[in-house]
Amino acid sequence: MNEPLPPRLLVVDDDADLRELIAGFLRDHHIDVETAADAEGMDAALARQRYDCVILDLMMPGEDGLSVLRRMRGRDRTPVIMLSAMGEDVDRIVGLEVGADDYLAKPCNPRELLARVRALLRRTTRGDEVSMVPGAGGSTPRRRFGDWSLDLVERTLFRQGYPAAPLTDAEFRVMTAFLDRPQRVLSRDTLIELAKGSDADVFDRAIDVTISRLRKKLGPGDPIRTIRNEGYMLSLKPEEG
Repeated sequence: MNEPLPPRLLVVDDDADLRELIAGFLRDHHIDVETAADAEGMDAALARQRYDCVILDLMMPGEDGLSVLRRMRGRDRTPVIMLSAMGEDVDRIVGLEVGADDYLAKPCNPRELLARVRALLRRTTRGDEVSMVPGAGGSTPRRRFGDWSLDLVERTLFRQGYPAAPLTDAEFRVMTAFLDRPQRVLSRDTLIELAKGSDADVFDRAIDVTISRLRKKLGPGDPIRTIRNEGYMLSLKPEEG
């Protein structure tokens, strides 16, 4: 049996020393890494081949990371981890709203970045690779609700049996909170507490952004309801088994 190919990442940062430090650390952990110094280099790299993840700096000369990400999301769903030396809540929120899958403040611990990359790759394994895994055709546990189901291993939403979208950690935790408490109004404070991960910095606006993105991934007729001045509710009761 052929060995699986290592994941392929693109690191985009105008700081050459930091760019090579990150790339070298990831290569030491069996990840295939290419680099780019700016938006133009990133565009050229993405035109050449497909990547499993992009690590994108927010503050770059010329076109900044948010503009690059906004433009990229118009045509490409490659997972993106955004890095920012600013580290402000507003940057994190805007990055999430534009479409970043994760966010780290610089300088970041390379081991933490590696852990975030690995977690993101687990959630967004490419479809051609998933199809080769024995038993991947539906043997993993799922929670079904109406037209949808949530794969608890791959953290992927399905609609009418077809893959709809992989979920980020925050989206997965929020979706699980709704499924564990269906047809009950959950306040923002409750969702913040339930959606916290060990490394999560969760606050009111981030919950709203996470739920907005989750509803988009669920698609038309999504079962999440906004209860004015109270919070949110999953209108469907999940099936068990």
